[in-house]
Amino acid sequence: MPDEDLLFDDFERIGLASWRDTLGPILRERLADGAHGHLPEWRKIIEALPADLESAADIERARALLLQLAPWRKGPFHIGGIDVDAEWRSDFKWDRLKNEISSLNGRNVLDVGSGNGYYAFRMIDAGAATVIGIDPTILFVCQFLAIRKLTGTTTAYVLPLRLEELPPTSRAFDTTFSMGVLYHRRQPLQHLQELLGTLRPGGELVLETLVLPGNHCEVLEAPDRYARMRNVWHLPTVATLQGWLNDAGFVDLRLVNVTATTTEEQRTTEWMPYESLAEALDPDDPALTVEGLPAPVRAIVLAAAP
Repeated sequence: MPDEDLLFDDFERIGLASWRDTLGPILRERLADGAHGHLPEWRKIIEALPADLESAADIERARALLLQLAPWRKGPFHIGGIDVDAEWRSDFKWDRLKNEISSLNGRNVLDVGSGNGYYAFRMIDAGAATVIGIDPTILFVCQFLAIRKLTGTTTAYVLPLRLEELPPTSRAFDTTFSMGVLYHRRQPLQHLQELLGTLRPGGELVLETLVLPGNHCEVLEAPDRYARMRNVWHLPTVATLQGWLNDAGFVDLRLVNVTATTTEEQRTTEWMPYESLAEALDPDDPALTVEGLPAPVRAIVLAAAP
């Protein structure tokens, strides 16, 4: 469990003191030893990590412990001689957006679907005052806690929560990120409206999602699977995505990047030894998925809260 006093002190500083009573019991329940079958094991791994990586033995021990928290989806992390080579080269995506977004210096940030907190650490490095990441996957929360222990970061958090579980519309955050989340939502407009409710007037949304190639307003309703993923519901064209953002109430939309995902950016590694993007693409035509649908293309759109 992250230090509850520090967490809620930061919430209070942001103007969210009321979140303690709502979220405290949920967090304690979800991070209790009986809440997940592997949580006691993962907690012991985190506790066993050396506080300092002062010797080659410390580095090797920490590396072996971190490997026990695999699979690592987001990365890479470079910590005191340890290179966590995750499935995703998330630094590619960060490089595509870091010079396009508003400065994070001194800002309070919400990172929705944060995974193991890779981007949260990059946001802190970019000057963010506080980053609150939320992700329902307990393993990712434990990975974050392990990295936080090794780096000593104290102003970033990853909490085992979904966006819809946050207390209603506080409009407290300066920047909200939603990357790789929208296509997992059955009701994308509702997700966008919930994101709007997190932002102060003038705050910035950084939205990254799968899109369908094309210049028209279209939506691909994915069948049983898309790129071997079961929970992909909608692939809009960029024009449709921008329409959704307008309908949700956002203003000042700006498309900053459209990039096809490659097997250089998403791949199998020692730290994520299972099948990855290569197995999701048609071996005879990598422009298609194994289901015969357009291969993954991702767009980044910025928008402002009125």
